Amino acid sequence: MSDKSVIGKLVGSIAACYGAGAIGSAFTTPKIQTWYATLDKPSFTPPDAVFMPVWLTLYALMGIAVFLIWRKGLQTDGVKPAFILFWVQLVLNALWSVVFFGYESPAGGFAIILALGIILLITTIKFFKISKAAGGLLVPYLSWIGIATSLNGGIMMLNP
Repeated sequence: MSDKSVIGKLVGSIAACYGAGAIGSAFTTPKIQTWYATLDKPSFTPPDAVFMPVWLTLYALMGIAVFLIWRKGLQTDGVKPAFILFWVQLVLNALWSVVFFGYESPAGGFAIILALGIILLITTIKFFKISKAAGGLLVPYLSWIGIATSLNGGIMMLNP
């Protein structure tokens, strides 16, 4: 693999993750000061200012993780299914914002984030089998999705 190819795959992987974040942000940002501000939230909800830096960091880690898997070669045992699962969870990641914020649906968002969490857990396990570093890079994201699932569930229960 040439240096240009390696750099292109790394930049493309990170850019794709930030692209999913941009889609989510397009639906989230307009609702933060309006609809979301009116919701009752669990006591453990972080301040709004925490979310952007966390997501910026997580999208970078996700991009590096999928790059490390992609770099192993899609023909390598186990790589292609792990690679595909990663992109499925990334679509669910963006879709959560569309449903939760765009459609103002905590229940719909909860269904999506549960599916996201399951697919992300499977993806993380598969990544660990291929590359310890790639799997490790997904652990903070998996942890954050656990927190986000709890927040989403709490909002759903507090705002019937």
